[in-house]
Amino acid sequence: MLNIYVLAGLIGIVCGLRAMTGPAVVSWAAYLGLLPVADTWLDFLRYPATPYILTALAVMELIADQLPKTPPRIVPVQFGTRILTGAVCGAALAFGVAPITGLVLGAVGAIIGTLVGYTARRRLVAANGGRDFPVALAEDFIAIAAAIAIVAMAS
Repeated sequence: MLNIYVLAGLIGIVCGLRAMTGPAVVSWAAYLGLLPVADTWLDFLRYPATPYILTALAVMELIADQLPKTPPRIVPVQFGTRILTGAVCGAALAFGVAPITGLVLGAVGAIIGTLVGYTARRRLVAANGGRDFPVALAEDFIAIAAAIAIVAMAS
């Protein structure tokens, strides 16, 4: 099993790729009682409506990402959102051990994921003759699969 600190950083990277995928998966784990966030400042993650709301937001993000008018992930609002969601998810994964460390590692992972994801996607699209859609779908798949695997290892 991977160290919880590594997992906190990795879930941050996922949030850098897709801002709402990490929170959706983390909230499902919290709702199902797999993460120790009850009666903490992250208790909202386990509220009955939270996983449904975050899942809907994640699906809307996946759809919006395919639209040509969607701004890049490095614009301030989107970048900030990714750092925030990475921090919250990192804290949730590490809550039983060191939530503040998890928060920091999740935020750092989100910065890395945002910058590396942005650069990699631009290069892959250029190498793919400018076709963004298959690259975006691959990134979606990677983010979803990674989030599920990371949270499963942390639970």
